[in-house]
Amino acid sequence: MALHNPSRLDSCRACPRLARHLRSVREVHPDYHARPVAAWGSQRARLLLVGLAPGMHGANRTGRPFTGDASGEFLFSALARSGIASTADANTARLKNVRITNAVKCLPPGNRPNAGELRQCSGYLRREMNDLWSPTARRPRCILALGVLAHQAVGIAREQRLPDFRHGQLIQLEHNLWLADTYHPSRQNTNTRRLTAAMLDDVLTLVTGLLRSG
Repeated sequence: MALHNPSRLDSCRACPRLARHLRSVREVHPDYHARPVAAWGSQRARLLLVGLAPGMHGANRTGRPFTGDASGEFLFSALARSGIASTADANTARLKNVRITNAVKCLPPGNRPNAGELRQCSGYLRREMNDLWSPTARRPRCILALGVLAHQAVGIAREQRLPDFRHGQLIQLEHNLWLADTYHPSRQNTNTRRLTAAMLDDVLTLVTGLLRSG
């Protein structure tokens, strides 16, 4: 059963495999955060970026999503170009009308959570989406899924069957609530140019245009 109370996140041990993995990481890296990683940004933001899970030497180290590793550097360069972040340096950036989170809050072995862990953690993501949007919302809101599994996690949290992931697509979920897809800014995707800076810029232009339209 997924947990729904965000105040319990820091002490959450609901996924035994992830809890064991974090214990082993803390033994090797006692200076790392190595606990569940909470969302970063205002609860009143109109854009929610959803990644998959903390990176070993990124959010798992810093305690903040998409900081401290190559994925975060690539993402924040794009956020700065779009005006969503005040600077490309994730360590000092101020977020503008955006909140950043992960579908799974704990570092998974091999950077790959399993289906049970996606479902177990879905209550936290559901709460974050409820903060983003309600049926009385008067202006557009958008969820940006960073990768296939983040896209699937949104469907799990909403208990809604979604169209298959497709980079650059925009799906209307509700009145004034949209889901956009982009490939994850992982080193593998950016090094192979499956995701380029221009491709991510195009998705962010689509998203910011949507938010300005309402």
